[in-house]
Amino acid sequence: MRRRDLIALVSGAAAFNSLSALAQQSPMPLIGVLDAGSAVSAKRYHEAFRSGLAQLDYVEGRNIRLEYRYADGFLDRLPGLAGELVRLGPKVIVSAPLPANLAIHQATSTIPVVMATGADPVGFGLVQSLSHPGGNITGLTNFAEELASKQLDLIRELLPNIARIGALVNVTNPLHVPQWQETQAAATKASLAVLRFDYRTVEDLERAFAKFTREKVDAVLVPPDVTFNARRMRIVELAAKSHLPAIYFNRPYIEAGGLLSYGPNISESYRRAATFVDKILKGAKPADLPVERPTTIELVINLTTARQLGLSVPPALIARADEVIE
Repeated sequence: MRRRDLIALVSGAAAFNSLSALAQQSPMPLIGVLDAGSAVSAKRYHEAFRSGLAQLDYVEGRNIRLEYRYADGFLDRLPGLAGELVRLGPKVIVSAPLPANLAIHQATSTIPVVMATGADPVGFGLVQSLSHPGGNITGLTNFAEELASKQLDLIRELLPNIARIGALVNVTNPLHVPQWQETQAAATKASLAVLRFDYRTVEDLERAFAKFTREKVDAVLVPPDVTFNARRMRIVELAAKSHLPAIYFNRPYIEAGGLLSYGPNISESYRRAATFVDKILKGAKPADLPVERPTTIELVINLTTARQLGLSVPPALIARADEVIE
């Protein structure tokens, strides 16, 4: 080999090795995750998110980093946690549900944000429209503010003689303003009286079910709420102790012993959120990525709980269920 060719070969190899070393030393993109719930209550959702990332060849510790912040159901912590994540300078932030989405919206207008789930992003000013978000936020919505009517229909199908229903309302959650209005309208249409209990502190759960029992409601509506979800085990226990049928928003309540749930599959929404992250990391702008609505709405029934409450679930309701827990 001629001297000139040898020098070129050695120089090229050295340059290649330098670039490889530089690539290995460069920081992996950071993905921030802001959750209004707890690490325990959100575990299955974040596992679904990581699974979605893995399907797109993103593996934590290999080519991405993940940084989590949890509010544990205390919504007043969210602004501080959102600020912490923003100061870390992530390439993208994944947030959920609505209270977390609102907090990160206030914290940054430049870092791309993917909503893993959350209600009415247009109504709450997070995006300009579902088809054209227009800012730094996109992702998935769960239309939680629109479910009360269908949930009341289901509880009436299970309890044909129901006349009075209790409803938990988390006054610290902005979602519960439109949600309560929709619940009132649906109850009026169904000729049901609604007893509202305003939740402010953890101790209010015991007070709520004591009031529902004292006022002789026929059933309880536990609406979509991250604070309630973080305390779902206690809510299910209180419903059983009070011998009250209750309808919930998602499957984890029913797996914990709740009676009936109707709502979107949140795990699938988190899995789908990974595709938004992938597109953004590859250069897409949130403003150009349409917000998606869930494609899967689940009805889950716990027959063991129904028997414990002395209820006979109509066969037609069982036939429509996506899952029946024995």
